[in-house]
Amino acid sequence: MMMEKVLSRSLRLMFSGGAVVAGLGMLAQPVLAQEAPIQRVEITGSSIKRIAKEGALPVQTLTSADIAKTGAKSVEDLVQALPAMQGFIAASESVNGGGGGVQTASIHNIGTGYTLVLLNGRRMASYNSGSGVNLASIPLAAVERVEILTDGASALYGSDAIAGVVNFILKKNQQDFNIDGTYSAPEKSGGKSSKFSMSKGFGDLENDGYNVLLSYAHDEQKELNAADRDFAKTGLVRFSEGGKQYSMYQLAVNTAPASVTLNFKDKTRDPLTFSPNYLRDGKCAPNTAYIGTATDKSCWFDYSGTVQLIPESKRDSFFASGNLKLNADTKLFAEVVDSKFKQRARFAPPAQTLSLPLTDPKYAANVMPYLSQLGVNPADVQKAQMNLRLVDAGGRAETYDTEARHIALGVEGSYKDYDYSASYVHSENKQTMNYDGGFLSRNTYKTLTFDPFGMPGNSAAILAPAVLHELDNEIKTKLDVLSLRGSGTVFNTAAGAAQLGVGADYTKQSYTNTPSSITQGPNPQQPNWTDTVLGSAPGALPVDASRKNWGSFAEMLVPVLKNLDLSGALRYDSYDAPKNNKVYDLDGKLIGSATQGNSASKTTYKLSLRYNPVETVLLRASYGTGFKVAELDQITKPVQDFGVTSGKYACPVTAPDPRANDCMGNTQYALTSGGNALTGSNGLRPEESKQYTLGFRVEPNNNVSFGMDLWNVKLKNQIDQLPETFPFANPAQYNNLFSTVYDAGQGQNKLVTLLPYFNLAGSLYRGIDWDGTVKSKTGLGNLTVSWTGTYMLKSEKDVPGNPTESSLGRFDAYNNATARVITHLAASLQAGMYTHTLTMNYRSGYHDQVVSADDAVVKSVNADGTLGDFVDMKRDVSSYQTFDWQTRAQINKTFAITGGIKNLLDTKPSFSDRTAGGGNQVGYDGRYNSPLGREFYVTASAKF
Repeated sequence: MMMEKVLSRSLRLMFSGGAVVAGLGMLAQPVLAQEAPIQRVEITGSSIKRIAKEGALPVQTLTSADIAKTGAKSVEDLVQALPAMQGFIAASESVNGGGGGVQTASIHNIGTGYTLVLLNGRRMASYNSGSGVNLASIPLAAVERVEILTDGASALYGSDAIAGVVNFILKKNQQDFNIDGTYSAPEKSGGKSSKFSMSKGFGDLENDGYNVLLSYAHDEQKELNAADRDFAKTGLVRFSEGGKQYSMYQLAVNTAPASVTLNFKDKTRDPLTFSPNYLRDGKCAPNTAYIGTATDKSCWFDYSGTVQLIPESKRDSFFASGNLKLNADTKLFAEVVDSKFKQRARFAPPAQTLSLPLTDPKYAANVMPYLSQLGVNPADVQKAQMNLRLVDAGGRAETYDTEARHIALGVEGSYKDYDYSASYVHSENKQTMNYDGGFLSRNTYKTLTFDPFGMPGNSAAILAPAVLHELDNEIKTKLDVLSLRGSGTVFNTAAGAAQLGVGADYTKQSYTNTPSSITQGPNPQQPNWTDTVLGSAPGALPVDASRKNWGSFAEMLVPVLKNLDLSGALRYDSYDAPKNNKVYDLDGKLIGSATQGNSASKTTYKLSLRYNPVETVLLRASYGTGFKVAELDQITKPVQDFGVTSGKYACPVTAPDPRANDCMGNTQYALTSGGNALTGSNGLRPEESKQYTLGFRVEPNNNVSFGMDLWNVKLKNQIDQLPETFPFANPAQYNNLFSTVYDAGQGQNKLVTLLPYFNLAGSLYRGIDWDGTVKSKTGLGNLTVSWTGTYMLKSEKDVPGNPTESSLGRFDAYNNATARVITHLAASLQAGMYTHTLTMNYRSGYHDQVVSADDAVVKSVNADGTLGDFVDMKRDVSSYQTFDWQTRAQINKTFAITGGIKNLLDTKPSFSDRTAGGGNQVGYDGRYNSPLGREFYVTASAKF
């Protein structure tokens, strides 16, 4: 039983969940388990039911009691705080639309698409055309425990479990009525949150032969605005580096009043941008700052204070389960999850480039009077455009309404020494994106008597009729899965029973993406449509695709010696080529349906070992392969606009190239993307992986436990879009990706960059996970100290023809940074009815995004406090360390109350000069640091 205790602690104590570690109750459970009947259960990472905690793979487990001690507000808050999690989508990324209103899990920075999220061991519908699950759709109040397999498991679960598995086990066989309420408030304004949940069970499965459980939860997160935090309220934030003072200059050319960009007939002459109001008044308008370069004499907009740091959100979730015993060995089960999640993300007021004809009266009134002052001959001007910021329309806001419905039905039981189950899952996810302020109808705007060169602050009523409050886009995904499982003893050896697990799955996935008419803009399907959205690029096209696949697996566990087990798993998967019901020609005309891309099939395997050289030591190792097919969008998506570059770049083409007519200087350029629908060797092939783990756990006595695992994942033939930084850094190499297209929204041509999908990359990830626990009885009470963490050794990607790009401890070309160390250290003291916990959370720093003077991001600060020239900047982002405190009082068996303080010392986010990646926040990176500051929370719970 000592090994059961060792493994139990390795599973339960490997992580603290982001805020606090589990208390003494966790350590007591292995001892109590010795007095309870031994039951065989299925653990994540294996299809074979066995005595709990016997496994060769690193599985982390967090119970409902542990979850309560973390102070987590939601599933995403809980999971994203784990040391092993990096590379996920955070809520802050939706502040510019990039996050799409979702929050995800990503184990070891390998990515959302490689981390399989399960609900009671079964798949859920994704939020996109792949397999990524929106954690916001999972009700935290219904979760009994979370099991996280931090090792690849494609051989058991399929092609998207390369990084590992996060399995949410929901409550069952509950009879009590539970009610909980939490309120959280930062010390500074903004960002308050609350949650409420209740659940009630009926019937005891063992005694009554049935159990029904009902659970409801509601939670809210209020918005936190950049204007409420000094470190984020301006793009001109000042900082010190190397004993010198500098200032960020994160501003935008689109401004209010509008600036003007002139292109000249002489193609060797750079475009010129200027602000008529600056030349007229000798000063910039409020919330703008003067650039003053040879080619830019304009006031740029300080958008930073207009964005959110954390979007507001609401969630209502309902969970119901039913279990019915047909006899002692057979049980029917049913589960229903219905979750509604709404997030409203707002960023800067709409920025829009509009053509300004040389014959327009606005050109005569606002450009002609200043040409001589600029040294421009009117006859030399070829075209002009307005760089407009519609401040009086308000910030651009998108509301993301997500509805997730998940139904699972099935039967499970045992026959002699064999366990079996059969289940059917229907899961669907619908996300409706709506324009909810800031965005305008171009047609309605054109009817307004609005002066783009006038001062902002007086035109809200004028612009109001054009502000959009309507559908942007709707995405629906559906997943139907039929599964069969069986496991049991097949023969006996001198060392014990050899066990076999087998299974088969049949899956159908469908995906539709339906942009509204105004989001599409003019196209062959709506030839009479003329309207587009000011503040966003038109050109989206509908997608309607589906795919079927089936897989089967077998897993064998063989005891070789009394203290040595070997396991092997083999899986075969077959994927049909996607069926696309909306195929378009190069002009965007719908031409019908077709099967596109490649079908794919492959066999993967997993080998693992568990060895106890002595009773207090566990050695484990595994080696396996995996593969991942292309997401439906990567094959079937039509070529269309999807936004602008996240960074600013010099024009990638020069005269006499005719594309140079549409250069705009150093700024953001438009991006287009499309799927690779080709077949054969030119089409997308499955990605392939090889991974291994090697670890140990030692427990010399009941008070000390320590475990460590080295893991490695290598990917090849990885499907990816070319990073935007690559073509702009080497435009000659990627010359064919730049083209000129007509933008109906702007009313003029624009230069765009195509970022296609290819099997173009290989990746390598390596690191060490560890956890240690020491407990002791003191004069003040029972003390438990736990230390958990992840140390990254490799996080790099290779694209042929380019240097290896590492994100380990640096901001990379993909606009990501991987922390080398993430760790939690917690001390928990239990004294009578009280449990006090102090936790340190640490994330190591990294080399910041490198910027040059040409990037126009950082300026020097002169001795008199004025701003100097743009400069090159190489700097480091400091580590981020916070402390949390929690006290829980278990008043009696019915009532408990918990109070806590997160970020006890009110540590500010680490400063960063990054201009790309994540959301539109400036001065720090919201993916890696919290902007809330010191936060107080209180939780009251009752059980009847």
